[in-house]
Amino acid sequence: MSPLTPHGVAVALEFALAAVTFVTLRFLPAPYGRYARAGWGPTLSPRTGWLLMESPAVLFFLAVYVLGRHRAETAPLALLCLWQLHYVYRAFFFPFLLLGTAKRMPLAVALLGMAFNLLNGFINARWISDLGHYDTTWLRDPRFLIGAALFGLGLFVNASADKTLLRLRRPGDTGYYIPRGRLFEWVSCPNFLGEIVEWFGWALATWSWAGLAFAVYTFANLAPRAFAHHAWYRERFPDYPRRRRALLPFLL
Repeated sequence: MSPLTPHGVAVALEFALAAVTFVTLRFLPAPYGRYARAGWGPTLSPRTGWLLMESPAVLFFLAVYVLGRHRAETAPLALLCLWQLHYVYRAFFFPFLLLGTAKRMPLAVALLGMAFNLLNGFINARWISDLGHYDTTWLRDPRFLIGAALFGLGLFVNASADKTLLRLRRPGDTGYYIPRGRLFEWVSCPNFLGEIVEWFGWALATWSWAGLAFAVYTFANLAPRAFAHHAWYRERFPDYPRRRRALLPFLL
């Protein structure tokens, strides 16, 4: 990757956004979900918000991918499948699992998320389908194999934790409860941990600056929210398990 190309500039921009995002969110949680607050303009239903925000990561990514010179080669297609596996779930399945009582999402948040997914989709799709070089031997490379395994593990943890959280409420219920079971016994936000593991697995599987930029941004976006959730649980529930950490068992 040359830093002087449009692609290189876009990757550098994503690293810069990660730094800004981490610092900002440590002091001001993104205003959706339990942190929803007035002053952010028009709002959307959470389903519409998630669809608007996440669908470019499926559709725009695919549009950029099919323009690449290596689009029909086996290894780029395998990477495409990994990416779409996550984002088809996140964009087109997860929103419809949300209960109708979920808090509304500010349009501004959805648009910011959509803008990020356009940038991120461009740099990663462009890399794996055109700028990167992955022959079929890449599918046997330890970096791909370990990265793909981490991606699959992270996706499982992420989706499993989502399922646990969604089951805490019944239709019409707007309360909050202590999640329990599996990794929730060790960390407050295994859903965020799973997603971070996924994208560091992606960075390894693609062995690229584009993949690393996304992994770093994912941590910068989700780690502060995990810390905020952890503090919120402890403040709200006096009996919240003391051994739980926010994001990493025993450590963080």
